[in-house]
Order: sequence, then structure tokens, then C-alpha cells
Amino acid sequence: MSAAQICRIGAALALLSVSAMVTVPLGPVPFTLQTLVLAMLPPILGGRGAVSAVGLYLLVGALGLPVFSGFSGGVGQLIGPTGGFLWGFLLGTALGAPALRLRALPESARHAICAVVMLATSYALGTAQLAAYLSVSLPAAALSAVVPFMLPDVIKLGVGVATGLRVRHALGGPSALTSA
Repeated sequence: MSAAQICRIGAALALLSVSAMVTVPLGPVPFTLQTLVLAMLPPILGGRGAVSAVGLYLLVGALGLPVFSGFSGGVGQLIGPTGGFLWGFLLGTALGAPALRLRALPESARHAICAVVMLATSYALGTAQLAAYLSVSLPAAALSAVVPFMLPDVIKLGVGVATGLRVRHALGGPSALTSA
């Protein structure tokens, strides 16, 4: 891993942390800007770099640094009611990364697919963990923790992908740094 990539992953960790601080409480799950930043990461860092940044973010948070929403941190956040959404960020980024290699599709479409897979995975894991934690049905958990966020999240994904692609091109365009 190059020094430039390490610096970019560190910057991504900082952006994820700051994006979690923009919090509007809406029931059991807060509204944050994390999905916007998560959509920016694959265009800027590539698939592996994005997965590394999200994994580092979860590790730093698990160690107790207040990088999660509401200036919180610790393992309790990962096993609590909203922890599934955080785990979903990591698994979803990993599952979405192969879309970046679909060279038959336009670049923006590849990154949009990657972002949608990340979000869908986060919704699925987050809903399941919230339902189990609160002892409610999956539809009830989804109604409170997914439905109110769907439109804003789609907008954030679009802005995030577009911004990430602009940053990527400003940094010199496609390179080994942005490979899947």
C-alpha cells in the first residue's frame, strides 16, 4: 500500500467520523451523512481501499473513540440496536466492490451499483439487528429504521458518487489506487 493510499484512507476515516456527527435523531436510527461519504469512497479509493477505510472506521469506533453518531464509540454500539447498519456498511462495501470491475458499464453506473449494494446490505443487516434487539418484527423494524430514510439516502448516494468521481478525476483519474 502506497503512502498516498494510506493518507487517503486516513482522510476517509476522518470524513466518516465527521459525517456521523451530523446527526438528526429520528426514532431508533439517527439521520447522518454517512451514506453520502460511503458512496464517495469507492470512486476515490477503489474497492479494496474503501473496504479498508470502513473496516478501520469500525475498528476505531469499537476501540471506544467517539466516531459513531452522537459522538459515541465502543463495542456496545456495534452490538446495540443500530450496530447492524454499521456492520452493513462494511459488508455492503465489500459486496458492492466487484461492480467496479464491470467494464461494460459506464463508470458512473458501476459506482452507483456499488453504492446501492452497500445501502441495501446496510438496510438488511440493520433491520435484522434492530428487530432482534427490540424484539419486534422485521416489517416493524424496517418501517421505523429504513422507510423514512430511503429517499434521503438515495439522494445522498447520488451526491456521494458524483462527488467521489469528481475528486477521483481531480486527483488524476483512474489509477492503480482506484482499482477494485
